[in-house]
Amino acid sequence: MITRILESRIRERINKGRAIIVFGARQVGKTTLLRNMLKDSDALCLNGDDADVRMLFSDATSTRLRAIIGTKKIVFVDEAQRIPDIGIVLKLIIDNNPDIQVYATGSSSFGLANIINEPLTGRKYEMQMFPLSFAELSDHHGLLEEKRMLEHRLVYGSYPAVVNSVGEEREVLQELTDSYLYKDIFMFDKIKKSEKIVKLLQALAFQIGSEVSYNELAQICGLDSKTVDSYVQLLEQAFVVFRLPSYSRNLRNELKFAKKVYFWDCGIRNAVIGNFMLPEVRQDIGALFENYIISERLKKLSYAGAYTRPYFWRTSTKQEIDFIEETDGQLAAYEFKWNPRKTANVPSSFARSYPDATFKVVTRDDYYEFLGL
Repeated sequence: MITRILESRIRERINKGRAIIVFGARQVGKTTLLRNMLKDSDALCLNGDDADVRMLFSDATSTRLRAIIGTKKIVFVDEAQRIPDIGIVLKLIIDNNPDIQVYATGSSSFGLANIINEPLTGRKYEMQMFPLSFAELSDHHGLLEEKRMLEHRLVYGSYPAVVNSVGEEREVLQELTDSYLYKDIFMFDKIKKSEKIVKLLQALAFQIGSEVSYNELAQICGLDSKTVDSYVQLLEQAFVVFRLPSYSRNLRNELKFAKKVYFWDCGIRNAVIGNFMLPEVRQDIGALFENYIISERLKKLSYAGAYTRPYFWRTSTKQEIDFIEETDGQLAAYEFKWNPRKTANVPSSFARSYPDATFKVVTRDDYYEFLGL
């Protein structure tokens, strides 16, 4: 079994009087991780997808919850976002049973975070879980072997079921996209036109690495720009994509409100558009490599608990930098090149405006150093 980075972070926070909440897309391994951690414990394990579990917690009181929990010292609620008023339920358990450790997982932040933040203020640790990271796979397979798998990861991604299904990656990805990708989004009662959001996701998949225009996306999908904005937010909250804002501080011609949209997993991105061509014949290999590197870097920063803000940078004169990190006021700029022979220089206007910033080109020859190995 591949060891997950979150396991050590979770263990550090056990028995501190707070619930441990693990967010993430479906099938990234949240349930597997927690069940493995609790396998030798006398835990009460409940699944919010089960109708009888949802009924069990309806109109819950502290007295009723004590009867449900009994003598258990550990309570694990899987798919907690499916249980009405789960935030209040968890608050009652924690406040009235300080010796009980509560765990909960949620597959959509709009389904869980919005209903636990207020009730559980000061009573929870929140952690996000991603598809398998480069660091986790390198620790398991060895750095050399994982470096050899780069092109495979760019095409098929790193969801656990994909990594563990050698030779059946396409079928597994199709199952993931058909059965799980849209599940939380379509359950959200404001989504009325499912085919529109599928079309939007496909349009976003074709634009990774490029600045996105909501007006242009609206025309492609037959939606208005406000609806596009709302749908992109939902896709982000369902952990399918993430937005990268533009960095702007000094120059008048810096783009202040521009944005790029990337996928958390390259395999999901490729499945959305039905393109599993090998890297050597892909026209989008540069953008795909950029998506992979940025998503892996954000996984690393999230797991490390780093206070770093990510951006891209571009001016109206089309000078640009792929990726910028701001940490404690210090800027680090990066360009990503699939071809190691290609060079890049820091844009002159950026160098003048931010003379203390660092600049580095990252290629497929040394990307593992950027990801912390």
